[in-house]
Amino acid sequence: MGRLGGEARDREQDRMVAAATILAIILVWSAISGPLDRRGITSALFFTAAGLMVGTLAPGMLDISLESAVVERVAEIALALLLFSDAARLDLHSLRHELGWPSRLLLIGLPLTMLAGVGVGALVFPGVALASVFLLATMLASTDAALGQKVVADTSVPARVRQALDVESGLNDGLAVPFFIVALGVANAELETGLTWAVAGNMATQIGWGLTAGLAAGILGGLLLRAANRRTWISSEWRQIMPLGIALLAYTVALMLGGSGFIAAFVGGIAFGSVSGAPGSTVTLFTEETGGFLAAATWIGFGALALTVAVPFITWQVLLYAALSLTLVRMVPVAVAFAGRGVKRPTVAFVGWFGPRGLASLVFALLAFERGVPEGEVVLTTVVVTVALSVVLHGLTSVPLVAAYHRWYAAHTAGHPAAAEAASATLPRRRRQFPGAGPT
Repeated sequence: MGRLGGEARDREQDRMVAAATILAIILVWSAISGPLDRRGITSALFFTAAGLMVGTLAPGMLDISLESAVVERVAEIALALLLFSDAARLDLHSLRHELGWPSRLLLIGLPLTMLAGVGVGALVFPGVALASVFLLATMLASTDAALGQKVVADTSVPARVRQALDVESGLNDGLAVPFFIVALGVANAELETGLTWAVAGNMATQIGWGLTAGLAAGILGGLLLRAANRRTWISSEWRQIMPLGIALLAYTVALMLGGSGFIAAFVGGIAFGSVSGAPGSTVTLFTEETGGFLAAATWIGFGALALTVAVPFITWQVLLYAALSLTLVRMVPVAVAFAGRGVKRPTVAFVGWFGPRGLASLVFALLAFERGVPEGEVVLTTVVVTVALSVVLHGLTSVPLVAAYHRWYAAHTAGHPAAAEAASATLPRRRRQFPGAGPT
């Protein structure tokens, strides 16, 4: 008993050391985030590098296993909260009048990116099952709104380009979830007993209950907040807490019913934003910041654990697929989506390049790791390498490429004032606003 008690105390001590290390890294970033961000060093890049450094030089300080339920749950809740807040900030009224570029990226570009990912995967990994290649393509199809924030927030980028990237990155991770659920079910069916009605039924259950839980929590929670605001029953601090509770309620109820918590969070955010009557940029600020805090811990864990675990399995095929995923697999579908719209090549290249892969891909990888998939080492290593490359390359290229694109845009519109890129556009996703701040 004494030895078992000592082992339990040691494990608890290890967890406390890991938590303290993560918190210390987050505090350091908080203190110096301004000047680093202006130089294109994103929070994801900083946290990943810090995690990798600590995990390499002092592995005992972040002694957490990838199999840990805590690691998975923190990452899942982070994604759920960010999905909810992204969706809640969507201004559906504005979006209905500005469907051009965003809708083409979401309805044409996203499916084509998945198809291109499958095609490239079949060529690069000829020995990998097609179901696993399909799963890999769905895991890497969505872009990360947080990693692309600097480009979207820079007013030197034309409003129409920022609008397209902003709406796409805010919505495509939620739209990619059903495809991921189907792909994971198909891959696991191949691993186990073949595709059966039971597997198809499980996919329908996850999607159906996810939609149901999200709509119920979002609509009821939004109506409750609307009524409380109208009667001035709710105090200002609890107005921030309420959306967080609604997001977690949608996520939890969906899991209880066997549905997808991510679909529930995404749909719940849209429903809440539509019926609550509250400005999503202010009322969901605490929810978004909480998701961002948990995402920071996830990025640190990614650097400390996933990168070091993946290194032994990196091959030239993995590196080739990662490079193609960030370039041709993304850029060709964007070019097809913009075909016939008068969009110039520099704009197509700019939008095509700034499709960073991030948190959603990592969470999908954790879920696939837990469930097990055929050729899991290849699939998961490819996701890790692609995300790592994206964090570094998209972060470091944001400042110089934005400057270069702005120079081209200024010269182009000087001679072509009616250029497609120069058309006025609003941002249908309300920008983040701190209480008391004006619009940004």
